[in-house]
Amino acid sequence: MEAVPARARVYIACAALAALLCLLPPPGVRTPWWAVALLAALYAGCERVARSRFVGNSHPAGTFYPVLLAGAFLLPAPAAALVAVPGALLSQVARRPVALRRIWRAAQLVLGVWAAATVHRLLGGPDAVAAADVPYALGPAGAAVLAFCLVLALLDGGILAVAERVPVRRAWRGLVARSLAPIAVHGLAGLMMAVLWHSPYGPVSALLVLLPMCVSWWAFAQYHRERAAHQATIRALVQAVDIKDGYTRGHSERVGQASMMIARELGMADERVEVLRFAGILHDVGKLGVPTRLLRKNGPLTPEERRVIELHPEYGHEMVRGIGFLGEARAAVLHHHERLDGSGYPYGLVGRQIPESARVVAVADAFDAMTSTRSYSRARPVAVALAELERCAGSHFDPVMVAALVEAVGRTGWHPAVTADDEETRPARVPPPGAPLSSRPGAHR
Repeated sequence: MEAVPARARVYIACAALAALLCLLPPPGVRTPWWAVALLAALYAGCERVARSRFVGNSHPAGTFYPVLLAGAFLLPAPAAALVAVPGALLSQVARRPVALRRIWRAAQLVLGVWAAATVHRLLGGPDAVAAADVPYALGPAGAAVLAFCLVLALLDGGILAVAERVPVRRAWRGLVARSLAPIAVHGLAGLMMAVLWHSPYGPVSALLVLLPMCVSWWAFAQYHRERAAHQATIRALVQAVDIKDGYTRGHSERVGQASMMIARELGMADERVEVLRFAGILHDVGKLGVPTRLLRKNGPLTPEERRVIELHPEYGHEMVRGIGFLGEARAAVLHHHERLDGSGYPYGLVGRQIPESARVVAVADAFDAMTSTRSYSRARPVAVALAELERCAGSHFDPVMVAALVEAVGRTGWHPAVTADDEETRPARVPPPGAPLSSRPGAHR
């Protein structure tokens, strides 16, 4: 995000201006500044811990919401919103532009906390908290948490639509559902803090609520570390394939991207989209078991050589079948060269016998092969490659997957990279007119 689009900067500026307006205190409202300072310092400290070695740099910033929500339950809306500002502006940011990201994060939290505090006050929540009327306090607190979650989701979806041109119908899909449950847990902790704050033991007792939250927070951070280790494992395997088969360098990443585009177009859940991205990235990992001279051979392969190369799906499946987090991606690695009419390999599966993940990767794989220049074929224009996929839909490829890719590429575009070295000096193996797909550039190795 080195170069932020102008439209995204305008969006962030509008959010920041709205946040500044929310920080203006209404006349006649007393603000307990000592409580604001204490909660702000506590939240800022939590933000620093979130980026420390103890927790792990992969842990997402700004997830320690109990302090912010406790402020929303205890303070007037402008004062509660102010609690988030120091922590957001002082938090460590790994990607540039640092200042813009900090301003964006601060604006998000200010608007979210202000909305939560306003809803909580309108429903009479502060009186219930002060009286420790916990059953009644759950209603206003739940509404406040929902408002907080909705505002964050609205802003996140907006920045996706504006900055990354994600279609509006997809920008907000699943944002509330994914975040509501964890934020609700943080909201309960924040409510407990607020109730104990008014107890005879005061703010000190409220801080004790944070201890179990810190333990769960640390455990969640370990999950993110494990996920980062999974990503590193996949990158290492892909780099090994790229080194072995230099003509297709970058192919795996692009197939992963195309698989993800198809999955999103089909409305799959985000978790499954991620698995299909892994499937696309790892589909050719079995080439590590194929002799390099065959992968780099200029010109057509002999039948014996082709049979050796056609073993790579089985080699790949053997390599990844013990990696539990890959899920259905393992089936895609094994079956991505199957065809609907049964003419594929390694098992000649027909139609719906082919796993859905493999049908997705098969289309993504063929598309990138046709739009990339290699030792045995020259790149085709994107429109020509899509037309070829549509021609072979129903016989070789699943028509649903082809239609999804056509729709996704038509909306967002596709910018293939040339993967061959010195492509101008290498002879291209051009199939004769009317040749079957098995001899065309889309029938890659």
